[in-house]
Amino acid sequence: MTGEFRFGVNMVVPGSRAAWVEKCRKAEDLGYDVVSAADHLGMAPPFPALVLAAEATSRVKVNTYVLNCAFYNPTLLAREVIGTDQFTDGRLELGLGAGYVQAEFEAAGLPFPSAGERVDHLERTITELKRLYADPEHKPAPVRKSGPPLLIGGRGDRVLGLAVEHADIIGFTGGVSAEQVDERVAFVRAKLGDRQPEFNLLGQFVTITGDRAAGLAELAQRLQGRLTVEQLAELPTAFVGTPAQIADQIRGHRERYGFTYFTILEMHLEEFAPVLEHLR
Repeated sequence: MTGEFRFGVNMVVPGSRAAWVEKCRKAEDLGYDVVSAADHLGMAPPFPALVLAAEATSRVKVNTYVLNCAFYNPTLLAREVIGTDQFTDGRLELGLGAGYVQAEFEAAGLPFPSAGERVDHLERTITELKRLYADPEHKPAPVRKSGPPLLIGGRGDRVLGLAVEHADIIGFTGGVSAEQVDERVAFVRAKLGDRQPEFNLLGQFVTITGDRAAGLAELAQRLQGRLTVEQLAELPTAFVGTPAQIADQIRGHRERYGFTYFTILEMHLEEFAPVLEHLR
């Protein structure tokens, strides 16, 4: 753990066994706390990837970031989750989401449910996993009686409502402005009561540069004007500047939003690593 923060890296590039082992070890050596596997067609299969990641490392947690629940039968998923929990010696964090990429359903020959139906299935999955974790007759059994820590990621009211009720970690998928992130965090806080789950955010953009203004301008150009430089300067999913400046941004996001757990994409694994040194 890096000071009062945790940092994960979401692995999205498939490859050989040796390549997967090498980059998982690199993430641990660079100081990351969590190695995650995304769940999209064309990427590594999440559960074997996480078992291999845990076998190749000694300290990092391993995480599904996040499973497309609509692809899974809850009872069969429980077998995969609990087996992975056992084979990683309890280092698994289970990230769940409702699914959103219609093209992947079409490629798999599956109907694409409505948004409401996908969230209904997410809720059924959470309920069934909890039931099976608690059932003393169900084999295999999770390492902890309550099962692995649960991360629920999303943006909509219903998904965040499920996260408020069930999640140990609430994954915010960001927004197109800092004000939208403010609103989503306020929505969650209004419902949490005394519960204090961990708040996670997926960082979309990383630019290490000695000229923050120029870096923001270049990012605005890449985004073809969808966000202004001023908006990007506040956007919590955009990390732009020197490592020290980005560390200050992260401290500011903790104060403003409550984020203490940040996940970055694999393409930024090495580039972002110097930021960690400023937060130890």
